Amino acid sequence: MAPEVRRRRTLGQVLLLSAGFLVLVVVSTASVLLVNKARSDSAWVVHTVEAENQINAVLLEVRRAESAARAYLLTQEQEFLNDHELAVAAIRPVLDKLNTLVADNPTQIGNLAQLRSVIETRLSQFDREKLLVARGDLAAAIALVRDAGSTTSSKTMRETAEAMRLEEERLLALRTANADASQQLAAIVTITGSALVVVLAIISVLLVRRSTRARDDAEAQLRESNLNLETTVDERTADLREANEEIQRFAYIVSHDLRSPLVNIMGFTSELEELRNDIFRRIASLARAVSAAPPPAEGAEPELEGADKQLSEDFSEALGFIKSSIAKMDRLISAILNLTREGRREFVPVRIDTRELIEQIVSTLAHQADEAHTTIRVEPLPAIVSDRLALEQIFSNLIDNAIKYMKPGVPGDIRIRARTKLGFAIFEVADNGRGIDPRDHQRIFDLFRRAGTQDRPGQGIGLAHVRALVRRLGGTMSVASELDQGSTFTITLPINWNVSNRNSDR
Repeated sequence: MAPEVRRRRTLGQVLLLSAGFLVLVVVSTASVLLVNKARSDSAWVVHTVEAENQINAVLLEVRRAESAARAYLLTQEQEFLNDHELAVAAIRPVLDKLNTLVADNPTQIGNLAQLRSVIETRLSQFDREKLLVARGDLAAAIALVRDAGSTTSSKTMRETAEAMRLEEERLLALRTANADASQQLAAIVTITGSALVVVLAIISVLLVRRSTRARDDAEAQLRESNLNLETTVDERTADLREANEEIQRFAYIVSHDLRSPLVNIMGFTSELEELRNDIFRRIASLARAVSAAPPPAEGAEPELEGADKQLSEDFSEALGFIKSSIAKMDRLISAILNLTREGRREFVPVRIDTRELIEQIVSTLAHQADEAHTTIRVEPLPAIVSDRLALEQIFSNLIDNAIKYMKPGVPGDIRIRARTKLGFAIFEVADNGRGIDPRDHQRIFDLFRRAGTQDRPGQGIGLAHVRALVRRLGGTMSVASELDQGSTFTITLPINWNVSNRNSDR
C-alpha cells in the first residue's frame, strides 16, 4: 500500500472515530437535557392535577360543612355537629396547600384570595348559626341559614372555584402538550443518535473489513515476496559462493603460476651474479695486463679501480634490489596461497575454552612480549562453540600485532576481556601502543594495505585475514583507536556457531 493511501486511510479512520465520539457526546447530552425537561414538564402536569384536586377538595369540605350544619339544625344531634367541626377544621389546611400550589400563577392567586374571603364569610355564618342553636334560638338560626342561601356568596364561591378549575385545566392542557413534545423530541433525538451510531458502526465494520482484506492481501504479497526473496537470496548466495570459489581457484592458480617464473628469475639472478663476478674478474685482469701490473695471488679477487669499481658496485646494488624484490614477491605469493588454502578449508565447530586457548597463544608469544617489555593480562572469558584453528589465527594475529606496535620506551600492557550479550560473545583486545589514526581505521582491514610508520615487517594481510575469518564465523570486527592512545579491537562472535549460520561473506 502506498504511503499516501495509507495516510489517507488512517486520517479517515481517525475522523470516523472522532465523528462517532462527537455523535455519542451530542446524543448523550441532548438526551440528558431532554429527559430532564420531560421530567420537569411531567412534574408541572402533576402539579396542575394536584392544584385542581385541591380546588375540588376545598369545595367538598365546604359542602360537607354546610350539609352537616343543616342536619344539625334539623336534628340537634351531636354526631352532625362533630362532622361539621371536622369539615370546618379541614377547610383552612386545604386552602393553605392550594395557596402553595398556585403561588406561581398570579391569576390563581387573585382567584384564591376571593375564594378564601367568601369561604371565611361562610365559616363565620356557620359559627353564628351554631351559637344561636346553642342558645336555643332555633328559629333565628334557621332564618340565618335562609339569609345565607339568598345571598350571592355561594354563587361567588362556585364561580370562583370554577374559574380556578378552568385555569388549571388550561395549564394542564398546555403542560401536557409540553411534556408530550419533550418526550417525543427526546425519543427522536435518541432514535436519530442511535441510527447515526449504527451507521457509523456499519461504516467502521466496513472499513475494518476493508483494512483486514488489505492487510491480508499485503501479508499474502509479503509472503510471496519473501518466498521470491528467499529464492533470489539462495540463487545469489549460490552465485556468490561459486564466484568466491572461482576467485579462490583463480588466485591459487595465478599465485602458483607466478611462482614458476619467479623461481626462474631467482635462478637467473644467481647465475647473473656469478656471471658478474666472472666479467669483473676479466675486466680486472685486462686492466692489470694493460698496466703491466703483477698478477694477483692465486685465488685472490682482482681489485678494480676507478670507473670499473663504480660499475661493479652499481651492478651489485642492482642485483641486491632485484633479490629483495624477488623475496618480497615470494612472500606475497606465499601469503596469497595461504589465504586461498584457508578460504577452502571447512570450519569444524567444537566447544572451546577461550581463556585456555588464548593463554596457550600468550605462552607461545612470551619471548616477544618479554623483549618488548609487555605484560599480557587475560581476564575470565566465556566458552563458545566455534572453529578452533580460526580462533587461534584471529587472536594470535591480534596479540602479535599489539606486541609488535608498542611505543618504544614505554612498558606495554595488553588486556584481553570479554562479555556475553544476546547469544554473542564480545571479545576485546586492548593495548597501550602507538595507536592508529582514525582516518586509517578502515584502511588497516584492506588487503595489502598498511597504516602508520612502516618500521615493522609485514605484508598488510593479517587484519584482512582476521576480519575474513570473523565474518565466516558469523561475527563482526571493529577498532577504536587514537594516535598514541592505544587500540582496542572488538570481535563479536556467536556463542553457539554452526555451519548453518555461517556468514555469507565467504
